[in-house]
Amino acid sequence: MTRVYVSAVMDATLQEAWAFLRDFGALGNYHPYFQNSTIEEGRPADQVGCVRRFEVREGGYLREQLLALSDDEHLCRYRILHIDANWKNYVAEMRLFPVTEGNRCFGQWWAEFEVPKEEEAEAIARVEGTFRTFFECVDQARRTGR
Repeated sequence: MTRVYVSAVMDATLQEAWAFLRDFGALGNYHPYFQNSTIEEGRPADQVGCVRRFEVREGGYLREQLLALSDDEHLCRYRILHIDANWKNYVAEMRLFPVTEGNRCFGQWWAEFEVPKEEEAEAIARVEGTFRTFFECVDQARRTGR
């Protein structure tokens, strides 16, 4: 089992960062790796069990299912249903915590999945890049007021 963990302190309040994370269907609207994000069957984006689909800008698409969403714990857990890669049993979770100094937010994001050994380094780099870029998107939105 491959495990990826990325964390960051963001220059955003907990509420600002949570607004991004909580909208499970919006990832393709602001993350530069993805586009055309939608929730299938018109379900609410905060409904556990909903499925988001989005295109990868470099080609292919992903389908992910929301497994947990907690406003109290500022937590989101999901699994990949489809990816154009040889990954299996991918589950990820992101959680946010307030940082009182400077009114910032700490985010941690992890994923566990199975991938062939010869593809592991590339898969880890891809997941780490996706997670880090999300944290950067939150920082950029705060700076630009979006």
